[in-house]
Amino acid sequence: MAETTATAVLAELAELENQKIREVNERHGDDHGVNLGKLRALAKRLKTQQDLARDLWATGDTAARLLALLICRPKAFTLDDLDAMVRETRAPKVHDWLVNYVVKKSPHAEQLRLAWSADPDPVVASAGWALTTERVAKSPQGLDLTKLLDIIETEMKAAPPRLQWAMNHCLAQIGIEHPGHRDRAVDIGERLEVLKDYPTPPGCTSPFAPVWIAEMVRRQG
Repeated sequence: MAETTATAVLAELAELENQKIREVNERHGDDHGVNLGKLRALAKRLKTQQDLARDLWATGDTAARLLALLICRPKAFTLDDLDAMVRETRAPKVHDWLVNYVVKKSPHAEQLRLAWSADPDPVVASAGWALTTERVAKSPQGLDLTKLLDIIETEMKAAPPRLQWAMNHCLAQIGIEHPGHRDRAVDIGERLEVLKDYPTPPGCTSPFAPVWIAEMVRRQG
């Protein structure tokens, strides 16, 4: 399949389209009807193809973009490439995969984290906060956790949904990973009550920060 074209892949994605899956996805803002397991199987067959990934991304089709993110070479994108990609991404699943599968593996991740976190576009800013959460968990050296908590305390309650979700994740991660800031993180969560009433399926942990922090700390023993 080395010579596969974007046109051929789009035709194959069209064959995988399922109306019931589309209806479920569209309720979450994702305009595609392809089973993600089948999408991943297609990506595994195609293997890494950066040029094809760029062509698929350029179509603007959500399923094609998800596939592109699975077959691309993350380090091949320039800083400007990634900045443009995050700004034109509005489907939540594409945004999530772009940040987690591509940007986090990029040598430009830290520069983009700093730029995006302060961006006036809340969707772009949410990408910056996702990258900050990654650092809180894996490489917190150099982060000012007190300042992050100050910003969360001041801005999270009124933030648009996707940005609010990302800030809340960062709040929980600070509480989970950093015992010295745990009490304050829990207190902020309790006072702001962000996602307190979020519907949580049985067996899943609530995204309400105080509950999330307590459960993850419990699991750590």
